[in-house]
Amino acid sequence: MPVSISATTLTKDFSSVRALNSITTSIEKGEIRGLLGPNGSGKSTFMKILMGLIKPDYGHVSVEGFDPSRDPVQVRQLVGYVPETPRLYDFLTGIEYLDFVADLYGLAPQVKKERIDEFLTAFELKGQGNDLLAGYSQGMRQKVALSTALIHKPKVLILDEALNGLDPRSAKIVKDTLVKLSSDGVTILFSTHVLEIAQAICQRVTILDKGNIIAEGTMDGLRAMAGGSTASATNLENIFLSLTGSSDVKAVVEELTAH
Repeated sequence: MPVSISATTLTKDFSSVRALNSITTSIEKGEIRGLLGPNGSGKSTFMKILMGLIKPDYGHVSVEGFDPSRDPVQVRQLVGYVPETPRLYDFLTGIEYLDFVADLYGLAPQVKKERIDEFLTAFELKGQGNDLLAGYSQGMRQKVALSTALIHKPKVLILDEALNGLDPRSAKIVKDTLVKLSSDGVTILFSTHVLEIAQAICQRVTILDKGNIIAEGTMDGLRAMAGGSTASATNLENIFLSLTGSSDVKAVVEELTAH
């Protein structure tokens, strides 16, 4: 399969903190890649570099053949992006905001109208479409952010904790949509702290810790790295805890529950 996203010796420092330490990886076209790691591991930094929002200090990145540092507008035309904390224009209504984003992507008026209606219906927002975003709950705002990422039918999706705040029905719709888009050739980079979701939909997983890729591969490959087929390495949560050196949580639980 052709490569959709690649990073080579990617390095980024923020003052004295190394957010990414010479990481190299590639993601095939149509793949759903899970991006996991503890808080501060470099996940969001990596995604922002892919979007051209920040520039690496060293290394090279390619998204569908374009360098985000040199061609950020071209990359953003091809990519749908949901940041960890979406920032919406609170002075607009839900419909106005989706209409504004669709115009930025150059959607034809009839196509724009149809897609906005589709997303409002799917996410059960039709009754609130004319309400100001300032009054939306976190889950409602997340639905709008996801709609804007999908509205132009991108070739690549970069999702940073995209299921935050969603009700079970909406989360199920998003997960099933990602699987369908993947089968249609859309590449998806999916960061989440909900490891059951990553295990359910991702073909491969990359685990970051302190700016380094400490493990990468399929579930079977990661299971082997974490100790083979033992009972402690049967699911992604245990594998993740084992590989990041944080598997011994019993003492912490006992301390928190001590009287």
